[in-house]
Amino acid sequence: MSNESLLKKEFKQSDVQRVRNLVNKDFTSSTKQQTGYQKAHVRHEEGDIWEEGGKEWTIKNGLKQNVTKLDAAKKAARVPLSCPKCKGPMKHHLAQKMYKIHGFCFECTIDYEAELQKAGLYEQYEKQMMSGNIAGFIKDIEAWVFESLNEDNNFVTEDGVVEDWGKTSTSYKEKIMKDLQGYVKLLRKHIE
Repeated sequence: MSNESLLKKEFKQSDVQRVRNLVNKDFTSSTKQQTGYQKAHVRHEEGDIWEEGGKEWTIKNGLKQNVTKLDAAKKAARVPLSCPKCKGPMKHHLAQKMYKIHGFCFECTIDYEAELQKAGLYEQYEKQMMSGNIAGFIKDIEAWVFESLNEDNNFVTEDGVVEDWGKTSTSYKEKIMKDLQGYVKLLRKHIE
């Protein structure tokens, strides 16, 4: 075997340049020039809102975040670390509960209600809070009854037979609606 037959491969200029780069420990240098599409990079700052890839984005506290429909709901449900009124900690579960109702901690709620009692307005405040709770309960129970009456109750047995349990007589539905109206009327008396 002769030495001439061992190396018959031609090296391209880019191959030679790549080996030189590796020997010089320059691992990031390119050996070829390429053309093609390159996305224009736009630098965004804190508070900017833009659309990219069909989504809306913003930068908050230095982080790129997706803007969603539920951002307002998330903000409303979030309890701060300290009370906005007295700057006290919101660690206690009662402080967190009162924040969701009043917007400040349990201690501030006690102070607020004591001031209302001194001013003679506590009974009106208490009635307003209770009527709001009852009104919300009335809305919830009416929605539940309407949904239950209009719901399709189809069940498939293990034999594959579809049984319809939702077909109730109209007289039964009318009785349920009449009972609901009587119950709601009774609850509304407590509001007034």
